[in-house]
Amino acid sequence: MGTHVEASRSAALYERALDVLPGGVSRNAALHDPHPLYVDRAQGCRLTDADGVTRIDFANNMASLVHGHADPDVARVVTDQLRRGTAFSVATEIEIRCAEHLRSRNPGFEKMRFVNSGTEAVMAGIKVARAVTGRPMIAKAEGAYHGAYDSIEVSQAPTPANWGSPDEPSKVPLVRGTPRSVMDEVVVFPFNDIDRTIALLDRAKDKLACVVIDLMPHRIGLNPADPAYVSALRDWTIRHGVLLLIDEVITFRSCHGGLQQQYGVTPDLTALGKMIGGGFPIGAIAGRAEFMDVLNPRSPRYVYPHSGTFSANPVSVGAGLAAMEKFDRSASDRLNALTRLAITKIEDAIRQAGVAASVTGTGSMFRVHLKATPPRDYREAYLSPEENSRLKALLSHMLDEGIILINSCSAALSTPMTQDEVDALVAAFRSGFKRIAAMR
Repeated sequence: MGTHVEASRSAALYERALDVLPGGVSRNAALHDPHPLYVDRAQGCRLTDADGVTRIDFANNMASLVHGHADPDVARVVTDQLRRGTAFSVATEIEIRCAEHLRSRNPGFEKMRFVNSGTEAVMAGIKVARAVTGRPMIAKAEGAYHGAYDSIEVSQAPTPANWGSPDEPSKVPLVRGTPRSVMDEVVVFPFNDIDRTIALLDRAKDKLACVVIDLMPHRIGLNPADPAYVSALRDWTIRHGVLLLIDEVITFRSCHGGLQQQYGVTPDLTALGKMIGGGFPIGAIAGRAEFMDVLNPRSPRYVYPHSGTFSANPVSVGAGLAAMEKFDRSASDRLNALTRLAITKIEDAIRQAGVAASVTGTGSMFRVHLKATPPRDYREAYLSPEENSRLKALLSHMLDEGIILINSCSAALSTPMTQDEVDALVAAFRSGFKRIAAMR
């Protein structure tokens, strides 16, 4: 553990980075005051930074490392593949094996295409839906993050100043200069609100290609969707010939075949990523064979030419297959039980500290909110300036106590973790809540 060291190696690296990288980073999530942490090495659930400080990693590269760092089984597969080649302009057997394994976990994955990231998976899914339906529009939940594609970024980060009425949320661009025409092709609906969502979808039903939904959206609060809400969306899409695309890039780790199995819903398309790459860049779009055949040049349904230089490269799919085979039902159940234990103990620490806080999540992920009531939608999850200040103080405290969390105060557990790591996490939260309570 420990605190930041003056004139540290990380500080020196950051000074160099500022000369060549905007903000000194390649992903904003790495930013931290006064400078980012720079990793020296990591093994299992522990990460040692460039200054020699070792911490328990509950971020796991934004939930992508279900087995933690440098998993020996994944490393063996990758090392062997490196000796035989890393990328080819011809097909590989390992991509078939990986696809077969994914389908064995979820029968709804009748056919699939591998891509290079979750962003690409969602992007390809939207294009498949457009190709199937011949319609241009998509619908998404206000505040939901689905990657970096123009239309899916709409209303990803609205604020009280511009988000408009909950009856008709404003279409807010994420990036300055986004064409107005992009926003015109998106329906933005409030998460977990059946009546308002259906009313908005009804107005565009003849133009909608797909409804995109994350069953436990991180930026909306990492709170699982109401089953009745999900059922209403599935029924509506079937009734109007609109495809349902479920984004399981994060939530696939929640159970053996993805969080959708807990809801008893089979979407038309599913976007995958993160965990299925075993620590390497990957994405996949999976779904009904008749719809996925729009990608098949040998099918009469073919209308979507698709390729990608590194799609289904053997390092990513091989590492992913090794990781998924190791993350079987038993491993998933154990990790989920460990997560439930962590949540129960953190909730107890909240009560003892008398702080306004709550916990959301399911599977092997959870998020701590500095709000007395768990938020059910983006507007409830939105942080006031005071809440944001308290959250930063809590995250800084956790880091000083040797705990790395996702910047929203979320955690994604990994299989090397035991109750010892959970106890360390809870102890850090316990002292952190006392610190936060004293800030009032």
